[in-house]
Amino acid sequence: MLEHGGKLAAAAREHGIPLDKWVDLSTGIHPIGYPVPPIPPECWLRLPEDEDGLLPAAANYYGTTHLLPCAGSQAAIQALPWLRPSCRVGILSPTYAEHAHAWRQAGHAVEIILNYEPGMVLDVLVLANPNNPTGRLIAAPALLEWHAELAARGGWLIVDEAFMDATPEYSLAAHAGLPNLIILRSLGKFFGLAGIRAGFVLAWDALLKNLHEKLGPWSVANPTRWVTQRALANLEWQAEQRLWLKGQSHQLAELLTRHGLKPDGGTALFQWVQTSEAAEIHSQLARLGILTRLFTETSSLRFGLPADERAWAKLDYLLP
Repeated sequence: MLEHGGKLAAAAREHGIPLDKWVDLSTGIHPIGYPVPPIPPECWLRLPEDEDGLLPAAANYYGTTHLLPCAGSQAAIQALPWLRPSCRVGILSPTYAEHAHAWRQAGHAVEIILNYEPGMVLDVLVLANPNNPTGRLIAAPALLEWHAELAARGGWLIVDEAFMDATPEYSLAAHAGLPNLIILRSLGKFFGLAGIRAGFVLAWDALLKNLHEKLGPWSVANPTRWVTQRALANLEWQAEQRLWLKGQSHQLAELLTRHGLKPDGGTALFQWVQTSEAAEIHSQLARLGILTRLFTETSSLRFGLPADERAWAKLDYLLP
């Protein structure tokens, strides 16, 4: 299993600090999250049904009917490589490590690339937009050019938009349904609903049919579908959170800069800092009850948003 953020219980055991004393900045998840209303008891009693209203709500939110619910985008990341014969896969990196891992596990030849140039000998190109952890954003016209070049020779473009909800103007969702274009969306980050495991794959119909068969029936639990439908339909909350998160992220960038850790990138949900002292800072903060996300390959740290004033004050006080 690959290393990920969010392992707060393990950090608590390692450092002997009670869970409620920690400031967890390791995940890049909305620190407060969507206010989930009470779930009706019947949601726990019935199997999921496609006619429950989730699909229209998702189609309205993403602007396309070419979509399939899944148990978080991670479920799609693991399944998609098995829908294509062994081929050459480029992963635009550094990025979410599960992409390369999943394609290697399925027997594909994976090449880690820093930039994509049209004409590269690839059958599949995978990237995150905005990227995790660097925050890099690629404009839609450039991505559509890459897609056209890949699709002309049967290649796929896979765009992981897990962190896109705060900047929807950059999304390729409006182009969902184009052959050989696959877009992954998640409710775990912007909505702060990582625990319910909800996401969507946006793609052309034949691919969605094959993926649905691969994932099997009832892949998204009934309570998850109920919560997801309401979160996607709550446009007022979404608009408020886009403004609030951008303000919080800007505040975090300013705080880090004051401590000599000027961010090298970020999104509305996190800031990313490259430093030769990343491992030392990560360890020092963990000993004091602040959990960050360490990336050893790039010697960098990702800082998520503090959840409240206590967390902000603790981070400000304990940063080197």
